[in-house]
Amino acid sequence: MNITKVLAFLSIYLIWGSTYLLNKIAVGQLEPFMLAGVRFLSASFLMFLIVKASRKSLKVTLVQLKNAALAGFLFLAIGNGVVVWALSYVDSGLAALTIASQPLIVLLLLWVLENKRIKLFSWVGVFVGLLGMYLLISQNQITSSPESFKGILMIIGCVITWGYASIFVGKAELPKNYLVNSAYQMFFGSLWLILMSMIKQEHWISPNEWEINVKWSMLGLIIFGSIVAFTSFNYLLRTVSPEKVATSTYINPIVAMILGYLVLKETISTQSVVAAVVLLTGVYFINMKRDPRVYLRARAMKRLK
Repeated sequence: MNITKVLAFLSIYLIWGSTYLLNKIAVGQLEPFMLAGVRFLSASFLMFLIVKASRKSLKVTLVQLKNAALAGFLFLAIGNGVVVWALSYVDSGLAALTIASQPLIVLLLLWVLENKRIKLFSWVGVFVGLLGMYLLISQNQITSSPESFKGILMIIGCVITWGYASIFVGKAELPKNYLVNSAYQMFFGSLWLILMSMIKQEHWISPNEWEINVKWSMLGLIIFGSIVAFTSFNYLLRTVSPEKVATSTYINPIVAMILGYLVLKETISTQSVVAAVVLLTGVYFINMKRDPRVYLRARAMKRLK
């Protein structure tokens, strides 16, 4: 594996895992939808500049524009913006673990919406994943706190929305260039977020009044979380197998939990650790592509040898 791919993997592992911490810090002073709106609006302008500097065309059809606006709403306004809001109520590590159930949700949505057959290993993953989710959200510190329970329910709703958006984007007509596509999605997503901020009547704070740690967090979210990691993600999708890219699902929650513990002094309960192991085991089974009959046959042949 060349150095570019190694750096790209480190990017989606570490940067995406750290965005929970950065959002948690920023939402301590800034309103959630305002925070996310400014983040993606700034990132979209930078992406447009990158596209122009690379001499790519920004022209898109009306249909592509509409689909990009819808994708931006589902992915960024709901899938990300509401998660930032939920971080006002729950720890960053707990939020990351809940979001790690995304492959499970996508699998179930494909089964319900498209009647897609679920393989044996995937069914095992669904059962184990649901058990992990139960262990995660049934902890006393969550069930005994209405605010924490509210935050978890919000994140679960976001995971479902993100899963549906993933299915939609897989079929929708969108700009073919992934840089152009992501730039338009971030632009429209930021507009949705700003509108949601106005409807919620959030109080906007001038950047001059931001605390220094909030400024650094926002800069990290814009440059690294919205541009570097997302670009690395799209690069890896073009150069390595999707299941290898999906390994970020296992690493991000671990990074988020460690950073939350070290920086924000968030507690990590024994039940959270057990739930993390169970949940990520379920995600592992869901991502397995091999037919179980082939696997068992290969095991039998190996024993005969």
